[in-house]
Amino acid sequence: MFQRRRLQRIKMLLSGFIHERANYHQPDFFIIITVLAIIIFGLIMLSSASSAISYARYQSSYYYFNHQLFGLGLGLILFYGLSRFDYHRFRNAALLLLVGSLGLLLIVFIPALSAGWGHAKSWINIFGFSLQPSEFVKLTFLLYLAAWIEKRGKELFDLHQGTMPFISLLMIISFLMLMQPDTGTLFILLAISLTVYFIGGGNIKHIASIGAVGIIVLFILLKMAPYQMDRFRCFFDPSYSPDEYCYQVNQSLIAAGSGGLLGRGFGNSRQKFRYLPEAQGDAIFPIIAEEMGMVISVFLVMLFLFLFYRGFLVSQRAPDIYGQLLAIGVISWFCLQAFLNIGGMINLIPMTGVPLPFISYGGSAMMAALAGAGILVNISKQTK
Repeated sequence: MFQRRRLQRIKMLLSGFIHERANYHQPDFFIIITVLAIIIFGLIMLSSASSAISYARYQSSYYYFNHQLFGLGLGLILFYGLSRFDYHRFRNAALLLLVGSLGLLLIVFIPALSAGWGHAKSWINIFGFSLQPSEFVKLTFLLYLAAWIEKRGKELFDLHQGTMPFISLLMIISFLMLMQPDTGTLFILLAISLTVYFIGGGNIKHIASIGAVGIIVLFILLKMAPYQMDRFRCFFDPSYSPDEYCYQVNQSLIAAGSGGLLGRGFGNSRQKFRYLPEAQGDAIFPIIAEEMGMVISVFLVMLFLFLFYRGFLVSQRAPDIYGQLLAIGVISWFCLQAFLNIGGMINLIPMTGVPLPFISYGGSAMMAALAGAGILVNISKQTK
């Protein structure tokens, strides 16, 4: 009897990876192909954009490229596994996953384990490997938020039953991210959370109030952090401090503008030779525009828009509310982050310091994004 029960438990644990559900069908191959196309293009461009800074720091032109392959390998494992794992099983595990990722976010504040860059301390450094917990918080919070909204149902419209608990959870996560600080990631998390909350049935008046309070808090934070205020000044006037505070945005505009329609050609960027900071990371899009030109750059933007369209269709056709909210949350995350990155680099909006999904250097960002894409593909297998 004991052996039989144990076998039943093991079967239940593994059943998430076994397609026994009658409503499983082929996944949305457009999503898979689009994601893979963006990744392959990103790897090609990273090999060029990172070559100069990579050689200057590590005496190897492919240091960043090789490290990106490591993050990509782990990300593809997550993508494949989660594309086969029934997303419904995240309902019960979502809270545990969120608490675990928030625990990692707390480790960032331990001096012996934390690592930083510039003003932010957003990484954990263990045995030479770095991890950015905030990237995974975006995914785990989406998993929990979608399950929480589905469970609340009509109570979500109520101030005390829906809005206040939602705000309380956002405040906890916001506090942890602001202490790092990681305002770019926080802004993305807040935006996709409000999107999911609204689509899930949240009160529009309450959401507008949250937005108004958020703007006031943002203004206060900008006053408290002068370097953040400088980003807004540079947005309105790039000539405000071209050699210091606005240096990156000016070099970014030079790179994007000098590419013209067809670009200088692959590998022929001038700005990547340590003129443009973070050419391998947040600022990789201007290098793409410089080397490949406006035509290819616009095509890349169209790929992200097409990805959003296919993800939106998956959300519409998902078999339940949980799948609908999860799909719209994941696809909003990808495309909103892409818009913030590209918009900041060409000065359409203030710079936020967020990576370009699937393209910018960063193993944590790549793994988290591919994990989200894997879940989206699994939802697409169960659409109506």
